[in-house]
Amino acid sequence: MSRRSHRTAIANNKGGVGKTASTVNLAAALARQDRRVLVVDMDPQANTTRRLATRLGEDSPTVSEVIASAAKGCAADAIVTCGWDVDYASRISIIPSAPDLANRGGELHLLGAVRRLAKALTGVDDDYDATLFDCEPSLGHLTQLVMAAADDVLTVVEPEYDAVESAIRLKDFIEGAREDLGNPDLRVLGYLLSRVRDTLGAHKFQLAGLPAMFGDGMVWEPGIPERAAIKDANESAAPVEFAGPVGREVAALYDAIALRYLTAVGVPA
Repeated sequence: MSRRSHRTAIANNKGGVGKTASTVNLAAALARQDRRVLVVDMDPQANTTRRLATRLGEDSPTVSEVIASAAKGCAADAIVTCGWDVDYASRISIIPSAPDLANRGGELHLLGAVRRLAKALTGVDDDYDATLFDCEPSLGHLTQLVMAAADDVLTVVEPEYDAVESAIRLKDFIEGAREDLGNPDLRVLGYLLSRVRDTLGAHKFQLAGLPAMFGDGMVWEPGIPERAAIKDANESAAPVEFAGPVGREVAALYDAIALRYLTAVGVPA
C-alpha cells in the first residue's frame, strides 16, 4: 500500500547560510541509507538543480510549470534523476527549478494560490521516504507554497547574529501563519548548524546560546563546519565525498544528520 513521503522544507529567510548545501547533502546521505528521496528546488536560482547534475532537455518542465498548472499529480511529469556518477544517485529524484520560477512569486491573486504546489504533488511522492524542499531566502509566496505542502521545517542556521535572528523570524512566521496556509500542524523539526567556525568568538557565543533559545534537543548535532570541500563539491556538481579526505569527513557528518532526521520524523533507521 502506498503512502505519502514525509515532506520537509529546508529554510531560513537569510541567504548564504547553507540551505542548498544542506538540502543536497542531506538528500545524498539519506540515499546512502537506501532511502528514496525527492528534492524539490523552489529557488529561482536553481542551484540545487545544478548541484545534483540534473540534465534537462530544451522543453523539460520545471517546478514553475508544475505550479502554473496546479493539476493534481502534475508534478510527476517534471521529475528527473540525479546525474551524479554514484550508485545511490538512482535513489535521488529532482523536480528542477529555473529562473522563470520567479514569475510564480507574484501569483497571490490566483484562486487557491498557496495550495497549488501541494495539489500538484498529490500522489507524486507516494513511496518516497522523504521529500526535501530547498526554499529561497524569503518568506514570500514561493516559500509559502512550500509551507502549505510540507509536514515540517528544518531550519539551517549559521551561528551568526543575522542568521539566528532570521531563524527566529521564520519560527514566528510558521507559528503565526500556519492556520492561514491551511497547514495547522506545520512545525519546526529542528535547527541544522551550518558553516560552523568554532574558532571564531562570535560563533562560540551564538553556539552557546542556541539550545536555550530554540529548546532542548532542537539544535541538531553534529554541526557542519565551514570546509572548502563543500564549496569544491558545489562548484563541480559532484558528491562531497569526491572532494578528498575532508570531503569524506563531511559526508560522514551528513550521514549522522540523516540518521537524526529519520529519528525525528519517525522513519525507522
